[in-house]
Amino acid sequence: MNSLLCTHNKFLYFWLQIYGTEIMLRDKTIDQVIRELWMSIAKMYNEQAAQYGGTMAIGYVLLKIDPQVGTPSTALAPMMGMEATSLSRTLKKMEEKKLIYREPNPADGRSVLIKLTEYGTEMRERSKETVLHFNNVLKKKFSTSDLSTFMKVAGQMLELLNNKEIF
Repeated sequence: MNSLLCTHNKFLYFWLQIYGTEIMLRDKTIDQVIRELWMSIAKMYNEQAAQYGGTMAIGYVLLKIDPQVGTPSTALAPMMGMEATSLSRTLKKMEEKKLIYREPNPADGRSVLIKLTEYGTEMRERSKETVLHFNNVLKKKFSTSDLSTFMKVAGQMLELLNNKEIF
């Protein structure tokens, strides 16, 4: 049975190579393509971050923290589209790695500000460079018109989801 499945997969792979990506995309749902794309992007970012002992999630948080004044911890989760519990674990890891520290928020005694350490600021710059490099490669590969259309469609899809217009 396994050899039959393996032969089938080899045939399918060969067939897709001959007939191209257009046919492959035609047989996939939109959400499947988006998920595969995001998983590939996440893998790429995690591979880059691992070189510095980090993760994509840590890099993303570093980019969301205001480097001058810090960011209220309560504002971070909504900014990132994360659940508070997931963010708490990430912030704890970041404190252990000496990337951030917490300080009472002078504007609101009930919350704390998340601030970058010197090391956190350095890692924020690396994260920023990585994201900009990825974007620059895409800008070279795809036309402004194609990227504009992609951003427009993605924005409209996000709006549909945020407004709960699908379900």
